[in-house]
Amino acid sequence: MNATQQSDPAQTQVVGACPHDCPDTCSLQTTVVGGVAIKVQGNPAHPHTDGVLCTKVSRYTERVYHPERLLHPLKRVGPKGAGQFERVSWDTALNDIASRLKTIIACEPNGAEAILPYSYGGTLGLVQSDSMSARFFHRLGASLLDRTVCASAGCKGLTYTLGGKLGMRVEFFAESKLILIWGSNSISSNLHFWRYAQEAKRNGAKLICIDPRRSETADKCHEHIALLPGTDGALVLALMYELVTNDWLDHDYLAQYTLGWDAMRERALQWSPERAAVVCGILPEQIRSLARDYGACASSRQPTAIRVNYGVQRVHGGGNAVRLIASLPALIGAWRHRAGGVLLTSSGNFPIDHDALERPDLLGSRTPRTINMSTIGNDLLNPDIKALMVYNSNPVAIAPESAKVVQGFSREDLFTVVLEHFQTDTADYADYVLPATTQLEHWDVHMSYGHTDVLLNRPAIAPLGEAKPNTQIFRELAQRMGFVEPCFSEDDMTLCRMAYGDAVDFEVLLEEGFSTLKTEPAPFAQGNFPTPSGKCEFFSERLAALGQDGLPDHVPNHETFNSSSTYPLAMISPPARNFLNSSFVNVQSLQSMEGDPILEMHASDAAARGIQNGAYVRVFNQRGEHVCKVAISKRARSGVVNGLGVWWRKLGLSGTNVNQLTSQNLTDMGNAPTYYDCLVEVEATPGQ
Repeated sequence: MNATQQSDPAQTQVVGACPHDCPDTCSLQTTVVGGVAIKVQGNPAHPHTDGVLCTKVSRYTERVYHPERLLHPLKRVGPKGAGQFERVSWDTALNDIASRLKTIIACEPNGAEAILPYSYGGTLGLVQSDSMSARFFHRLGASLLDRTVCASAGCKGLTYTLGGKLGMRVEFFAESKLILIWGSNSISSNLHFWRYAQEAKRNGAKLICIDPRRSETADKCHEHIALLPGTDGALVLALMYELVTNDWLDHDYLAQYTLGWDAMRERALQWSPERAAVVCGILPEQIRSLARDYGACASSRQPTAIRVNYGVQRVHGGGNAVRLIASLPALIGAWRHRAGGVLLTSSGNFPIDHDALERPDLLGSRTPRTINMSTIGNDLLNPDIKALMVYNSNPVAIAPESAKVVQGFSREDLFTVVLEHFQTDTADYADYVLPATTQLEHWDVHMSYGHTDVLLNRPAIAPLGEAKPNTQIFRELAQRMGFVEPCFSEDDMTLCRMAYGDAVDFEVLLEEGFSTLKTEPAPFAQGNFPTPSGKCEFFSERLAALGQDGLPDHVPNHETFNSSSTYPLAMISPPARNFLNSSFVNVQSLQSMEGDPILEMHASDAAARGIQNGAYVRVFNQRGEHVCKVAISKRARSGVVNGLGVWWRKLGLSGTNVNQLTSQNLTDMGNAPTYYDCLVEVEATPGQ
């Protein structure tokens, strides 16, 4: 069946793909009448989507036709941050932007390195995220951006252990007999995995949630282990201790298909359940019970699976924690089963031709500096950065230690261009705001980090107003910069075809809207890990060569929990259920569901501070303060508060959000942010 269907001449069904930063990467079906999209729903023909969408994306038309949608180029006419703009033409905007960039390149000692792109997951489409834009900045010779803000610590940990961003296939979780859901609120952020987990549960599987917060997912699992943030590594080491001392091991798998087991075993034997329980803030028996469940499946040769998500790695020891979790399946031979093993991301399965899309060869012999997006608050205080081009991101809202981010964006000598759908916190600080198309208005092609299907996105409607795809904006800028290379003339369909080359049949994508990659059902049943040794590497020679510990270990937080300290509460900031990072925050129906910015707090912590449910509180530390509303809730464990995010700052109660409190400290590997490694204090605001 063709991906564009028409049963009624007045009504068309167009198949696309969800672009948002979520492992599900759903296939969309948009109903169009008279050139207007009237409904977006899940594509029932796509097995993973199966006709089901999350609440957020099912309301996508509210976002596309939002009354505050940006439809024309804007030029700043007021102070930075005031959000005061006037409408200008595309020619005026692009000509001036190109002129300003040329002047910076000519006048600055470091030339084009004074220009910095800043982008991330506003769209995960391969064409609208990093194809024409990457070509533009490579040809320019701009500073490179280390895109670390979400997943780099965990992906490094996974790669050092398993050899790549690989794992079990998500659909096989339905056959598992024990599923550990580790650091993931799957009901909210991985809905289609949750459907497989529920199928397994109906077939007798046990589900255990490991998470500091008692999430909606934890409510539906058989057990919940509410450890302190950043202590996952200690928990894994104690599980290994129990597996070793009770001999719940697959000795044959360990001998044939792992590297460094003897040393890993000795390290694990230093971590009794009693020692780990003190660190994790849980009971030793919880650790022993979890180990018994995991070990019993090994003894009975039943498939055991772990779905770990990125919340685990947003602390100082995040990379090591993922290394340890990814090591567990090898201890019990879980990889022998297609329904056994671990899944953090499936993105390593996708044969994307990044060089063809992004053209790093346009750099020539130049080697520009690389700037970490997670420390943009500090980086923008460096006057060497003279121009910033932001697309697919909202750094003023999402980057850590946002008071410094705001300070940097407020620099009058920083020329800032923002490509956006709405006047976000970041757009308020722009010199120019350029209106970009939404997913319903452009071509794109997608991978997934939760399943193994390639998806094509067809435009369902014409661009609204004067909005243009990111690709077209960078094509037109390239022309004004005088770039004559033929690659800047390639259209979006050419780029879509280029993304996978001959590895994926593009005609199948055009016909069906998706194509499933061929992968081994149990990829590591007989080893064959894509590591240097071909084995699951408990010990990594690559890390040792970098002067780091070759074995994974528990790495304590930068800000270690201590009830007697000035800031005695650990704060994590998981996403609010109806938002996705800072996307959808301004969709009125979803914002109404969330109400005010919320801080979930345990009853004992609230009582000790004289705080009543529903009170407005000041949450603060050495980096700043944030005002929000308290929900005294079973979702928070004692000693930990949950600041649900990520609200736009200007929609918050005091012009801030939780990132006013988070730090620019980085993880042990991957140079990633430590959002969940954050200590605070809470007090009632005056008059409460």
